[in-house]
Amino acid sequence: MPSLQLPHHLRANRKRLALSQEDVAFLLGSDDGGQVSKYEHFARIPALETALAYEVITKRSLAELFGGMYQDAEQKVADRARILLERTGHLSGGRAARKRETLADLAGINDKIL
Repeated sequence: MPSLQLPHHLRANRKRLALSQEDVAFLLGSDDGGQVSKYEHFARIPALETALAYEVITKRSLAELFGGMYQDAEQKVADRARILLERTGHLSGGRAARKRETLADLAGINDKIL
């Protein structure tokens, strides 16, 4: 299923703050606005340290800044959690029950059906 959001909202947040690409590049520790342009035009994905710096600069959470990417990751984790939940159905004991509860939560499954 395609994402309902853009992969990220870096450009919109930069504009909201009235910063130039060069300003953001400087705040990120670079002197090249071209790298910021690559991020904003989806040509490159920022490394984690850079993404965290964007969070600091924009005062927006990574989940908000990278909404579409977050949605994609959330869906993939949910799909994998469902598979893992099926694989752990035969386990018993308190730890296994907690594991199934965790996986059901990640998969978005109501734990009452477990």
